[in-house]
Amino acid sequence: MMMNWQTTLGLLCLSCCFLVVTAFDYPNLGVPYLHTDDPVTPLPHGFPWGKKVTKRSNPNDPPLTGVIRRYNFTIARRKIAPDGYLKNSLVINGQFPGPLIEANWGDTIQVTVHNDIRDPEEGTAIHWHGFLQKGSPWMDGVPSISQCPIAPGASFTYSYIADSYGSSWYHSHYSGQYADGAIGPIVVHGPPTVSYDIDIGPVLITDYYHRNYTDITEAAFNSNFSIVAVPGVNSLINGRNNYNCSLKAANDPSPCQSDAGIAKFKFQRGKKHLLRIVNAGASALQTFSVDGHNLTVIANDFVPVVPYQTQYLKLGVGQRTDVIVETAANEQDNFFIRSQSPAKPCADTIQPNVSALAYFDDPNVVPQPNPWPAFTAAIQVCENFSRLPQGLLRLMQRLQEPLENTEPWYPLASPPTTATTYVLNMTLGQNASGSYLWYMNNSTFRGNYNHPILLLSNLGNNSYPDDPQWNVENFGTNTSIRMVVYNANPRTHPMHLHGHNYRVEAIGYNNETWDGTIVRPSNPQRRDTQLVPGWGYMVISFEADNPGAWPFHCHVAWHVAAGLYVTVVERPDLIAKYRIPSIMAQTCRDWWAYTKTDVVDQIDSGL
Repeated sequence: MMMNWQTTLGLLCLSCCFLVVTAFDYPNLGVPYLHTDDPVTPLPHGFPWGKKVTKRSNPNDPPLTGVIRRYNFTIARRKIAPDGYLKNSLVINGQFPGPLIEANWGDTIQVTVHNDIRDPEEGTAIHWHGFLQKGSPWMDGVPSISQCPIAPGASFTYSYIADSYGSSWYHSHYSGQYADGAIGPIVVHGPPTVSYDIDIGPVLITDYYHRNYTDITEAAFNSNFSIVAVPGVNSLINGRNNYNCSLKAANDPSPCQSDAGIAKFKFQRGKKHLLRIVNAGASALQTFSVDGHNLTVIANDFVPVVPYQTQYLKLGVGQRTDVIVETAANEQDNFFIRSQSPAKPCADTIQPNVSALAYFDDPNVVPQPNPWPAFTAAIQVCENFSRLPQGLLRLMQRLQEPLENTEPWYPLASPPTTATTYVLNMTLGQNASGSYLWYMNNSTFRGNYNHPILLLSNLGNNSYPDDPQWNVENFGTNTSIRMVVYNANPRTHPMHLHGHNYRVEAIGYNNETWDGTIVRPSNPQRRDTQLVPGWGYMVISFEADNPGAWPFHCHVAWHVAAGLYVTVVERPDLIAKYRIPSIMAQTCRDWWAYTKTDVVDQIDSGL
């Protein structure tokens, strides 16, 4: 095959220059807690969390260990090729995904973020997904809500309590930056729910695009509906997968290699392995399975659950599941860990499959594929999508585990009534210029980077709800909140609420209306991200015990970019009493100074 000089040079660069900033192998983690000598980890009763245990200890009451876990992150633009296709991306400390943050429950996590994004320059901010941020809502990392963006060339130090334990991730919350690579895993060790031998560590699953996030975002606002949804190209596990370069467009000059390699995990025979699965993608639902091995689910998001077994999982963007995978003592062969994002007709992922290798001795021995029949059936259910309405209904009902199956270890009951009930209708429509936008109660969100809502509320300024673009719902002094969310669109939405693990009280399908029934009201499922079915509904509730301005949004990057977002302002009377650190005002002054001389091209909602 003849190659032109551009392709030849590109392949040389691909092999000699850029692999240093592609995928990163996270090591197996220690059991059962993280130790340090500087400062010494306190071990009351033998553990950093003392006598607290999952079944009897309120998860909203973390210990305070006094230990500080410090990290330094530099976000920069680099060329990388995690699946063999060379593209510009955003990396953290020169790697994708970014460094692992590891702590014990009750530790303080401090991360200094340096914004070195250039060509072009952009602001940035990092969100610590799933952490409640009680008493520190300004550390939530959301520009236009909790802070001004970190200006180009500037730095900001986040400091917050590891107030939940389990598996999570961090990501940029500035426009669609995280779809370009600004993500990484978080592990917080806490009281174990079941015994295991080996902590395999994070298993980050991401859909992957060969176009930059700015191009995809601009397409999402197009008036031509046929190009609004840009197809994903590939999926990765811990930043690795092969890509079939023959699928690349003929006029695409980017260098590409089809043998970039897959992620590999070291297993041991006769052992129980903990896998921390995170859907850290931009858009795609993921179906996860391990060939020939059951998954024992022990946690969803940051909530430990009574263990149950399954052969596959469905994870929307932002959702996490901790599972135990047990191997037999006489097991010989390596096996595949696999995930698949939806293909046609449910979505347009070009290469929807991703596999990683679980190996015992030799990581170069490739096993025969042996997917569970249930996994194969689960990914084929999309074939029924076009047979409306029953085909769609069956699809929606199989997108997630029934609420009856997911019971938290520590019970927190739903109240018979809440102080207020808020009905939220999600719709897709066109604005005056014909661009497609997402709406919540007929308002589409657009953030103001220069004036964060939390900081305005702290100053007693509550006039911003008069502007529908801010899309603020002020719940005043209400002490508990129930939200009934209706989805008038066939697309499923992973809805994430900052500042809370909400109770998931009901899920409905087929344009039904909630009849007031709560699934297991004595102890409903809790999590911070839940899938709302297409043409369905979700009912959630939570105590208004965390004063702040909390985003509630779809975690599909292109949907929140197009306005599928509302800010929950909780207890503004108590927000006004916060003594917010002066660094927040200084960060805004730095941003204002930058924007006086540089025009910020806010191409979307800002989030």
